[in-house]
Amino acid sequence: MKWNDLASERCSLARALSAVGDRWTLLILRDAFLKVRRFDDFEASLKISRRMLTERLQALVAEGVLERRPYRERPLRHEYRLTEKGLALYPVLLALLHWGDNWYADADGPPVRHRHKGCGQHFHMVPTCSECGEVLGARDVVAERMG
Repeated sequence: MKWNDLASERCSLARALSAVGDRWTLLILRDAFLKVRRFDDFEASLKISRRMLTERLQALVAEGVLERRPYRERPLRHEYRLTEKGLALYPVLLALLHWGDNWYADADGPPVRHRHKGCGQHFHMVPTCSECGEVLGARDVVAERMG
């Protein structure tokens, strides 16, 4: 199977990966959540080629994950903002980031910690059942095929 064929698979994970599953795209999204909005700022942060950045930003806009908005008239300049669809990716990126903190942080620990605005405490991602609130692990879930 080719990477481009993932979008037509009958698998939600495959379809999601076709939209946001490459490393540059995930790093662009990381920066977008850190309030990077302008092309030059993405380029400077990521040290990515202009062509690659242009392609990834265009794809994220086409997927409805980012929105391209003008921020200056003369000369016309645009910025990229997360849409509701893009904001919904936050728990996914945070879970992946915390997984990386757990398995790949150096001796000094994670480079960034996340604090909950509501209670003021640092936290880590914990998947829970939406129905009973119990913490979930891989051994606690059964996947059932539909249709």
